[in-house]
Amino acid sequence: MSERVVVGLSGGVDSAVAALLLKRAGYEVIGLFMKNWEDDDNDEYCSTREDLISAAAVADTIGIELEAVNFAAEYRERVFAEFLREHRAGRTPNPDVLCNAEIKFKAFLDHAMRLGAGHIATGHYAQVRERDGRFELLRGLDPLKDQSYFLHRLNQAQLSRVLFPVGGLAKAEVRRMAREAALPNHARRDSTGICFIGERPFRAFLDRYLPRTPGPMVDDRGRRVGEHIGLAFYTIGQRKGIGLGGRRDADGEAWYVAEKDVQSNTLTVVQGHDHPLLMRSRLEAQDASWVSGAAPEPAAYGAKTRYRQADAVCLAQPVGDAGIDVAFERPQRAVTPGQSVVLYRGKVCLGGGVIS
Repeated sequence: MSERVVVGLSGGVDSAVAALLLKRAGYEVIGLFMKNWEDDDNDEYCSTREDLISAAAVADTIGIELEAVNFAAEYRERVFAEFLREHRAGRTPNPDVLCNAEIKFKAFLDHAMRLGAGHIATGHYAQVRERDGRFELLRGLDPLKDQSYFLHRLNQAQLSRVLFPVGGLAKAEVRRMAREAALPNHARRDSTGICFIGERPFRAFLDRYLPRTPGPMVDDRGRRVGEHIGLAFYTIGQRKGIGLGGRRDADGEAWYVAEKDVQSNTLTVVQGHDHPLLMRSRLEAQDASWVSGAAPEPAAYGAKTRYRQADAVCLAQPVGDAGIDVAFERPQRAVTPGQSVVLYRGKVCLGGGVIS
């Protein structure tokens, strides 16, 4: 009998081609559509209904079953509550990292195992390699689509059950395969925005859940230049939406968010894309998670402090039970508390922690 694989069908082209490839390889494929957000099902930004219709059309074309499951309670408890806590504390969390660890590769994986699956599969651009009985998380082949950064908290038990069928393909090849197979979503644009919540005006969205706490906005000399609406609504390196668009110096340089002081509720802004206050030579991170299950030795690695960033050469050293101290060879711009620093050895993703 062929092995049963449950594929997370999101309605997008990547997961659709993942299911197609597994079906062609002879697996017994079941599609699973996850509904994880219910607060505003009817507004213009929530595309759950449209996504489900797309996933159902794909399943019908490929010839597989599709089951819809609701993980909204788990998402709110495990992901969104933490997302709001971090924002209240003045940090900028990455919900996609937590969503992958808690929903896509935990709640989804548990559900698939109950369905008798041997593996789950997703449309992520990443790869898994088994060496000497241990599993490694590798970058996706397409450097412009590699999603290993978002998957760095996956552990050995999860990786042993995961397949990434499109991880060894370029995005253009995935689009071509979808078109040639006449998949109904072959030209559908990629989704962006908050994991499962979608694309929406971010400040207006946060306004619904977090109170505004105005405070002073000062420049790098401590001079008051305006008032912010609440530290939770800004992130380090932010340029748009600060409210100082008309205030420029003689050189006409734009303003950027440089620091957030929670104790005094003060936002520091600076002018110039590469202002010294925006640059950091080192960082500390907490809540580290390592793919192998053990922290790597102190050594030189490549590091990313945000998705799509080129690897930065650094010296990384584990500290205590779950800390990391990272010193960069060259200063890095807009290192943001709450985001993740992820370490790489070549194409192998080792894991990472939350920047503190």
